[in-house]
Amino acid sequence: MSRGLINSLLLLLILFLPAAGVKALPLSPGDRVKVTIPEGEEFSGIFEVNLNGELELPYIRGIPVTGLEPYQLQDRIYQALVKGGYFQPSYLKVSVNVIQWAPVEVFVSGSTFAPGRVLINEWTPAEQTLAPVAQGGQGAFNRFLSAAIRSAGGLLPTADVTAVEMIRNQERLVVDLSGAFTGEPFKDIPLVAGDRVIVPDTGQVNPLIIRPSQITPVGVKIYISNLTVPATSNATSAIGRDATSFPYGSRFSHAVVSGNCAGGTVITNAYRRAVLVRVDATTGKTTTLDKGVEQLLRRSSSSENNPYLMPNDAVACYDSAVTNVRDVLRIFSEIIGPGVLLYDRFTP
Repeated sequence: MSRGLINSLLLLLILFLPAAGVKALPLSPGDRVKVTIPEGEEFSGIFEVNLNGELELPYIRGIPVTGLEPYQLQDRIYQALVKGGYFQPSYLKVSVNVIQWAPVEVFVSGSTFAPGRVLINEWTPAEQTLAPVAQGGQGAFNRFLSAAIRSAGGLLPTADVTAVEMIRNQERLVVDLSGAFTGEPFKDIPLVAGDRVIVPDTGQVNPLIIRPSQITPVGVKIYISNLTVPATSNATSAIGRDATSFPYGSRFSHAVVSGNCAGGTVITNAYRRAVLVRVDATTGKTTTLDKGVEQLLRRSSSSENNPYLMPNDAVACYDSAVTNVRDVLRIFSEIIGPGVLLYDRFTP
């Protein structure tokens, strides 16, 4: 074979074969498929993969299908029918179409906000009650690796996004998900029930991944208290749903401004203080960061001094020394004033 012919064949392979590692969505327990066999009506119909991961057809022992792509199941059915003597190989044609992708349970551990067992591609109430429509081509866009990470709360700021592991049976695959933040293509692996996802932790905050994405939280909810000056209640401070929900990537300073802890009269408000309270979800340890408001807004350029907000953080604002002295004097005046009046009234 000439070198030119070899090169031409290689070019055809590159153009027409799918890229290495690209797979269709594999089958999992609960998936429903339509099997069509001409002149084999007793083997045709809509079937559901059972909890053991097998497809049960009439007169045939269960066919293991978990992890198979639909075309591979088609081959398995063909082989089973021929081996069972129900059809001659030259006359048998089998068609398999997935008509409904089931929810699947996978296990996510490592550097996510809510590691544990998660259910992805969950059916809506309508899908649970309606009979499946006998047509193929449905896409299960929530049965992929990114959906599992999102269901586990999203990546922590210290996650190693370049080395996420997916384990199926004894096989291990390492995936780089950096493209979720850079816009470059990346492998979003389709998952089946029982898959494991492990997100390594680097121990260092990566600013590039602390923003909303398909594998990080869209936002964080925190608790803010500002019950003195410049506002006398949380209601007048506008601390409500909007004031306590921040885009992922917001910092301590954003919460201070949203809580009305900053601004106003310089003499009384410039030297207020704000405290950030955080509870580590894994260890239960509580840490606090006490900062002057003006220092936080004007001179905190590092993550140590102005940290990113995390879910369930709490921020409390305290008045300046000037305001404290004024309030103490006000208390004395409220106590002494009536006493003086009473003394003058009853003294001859």
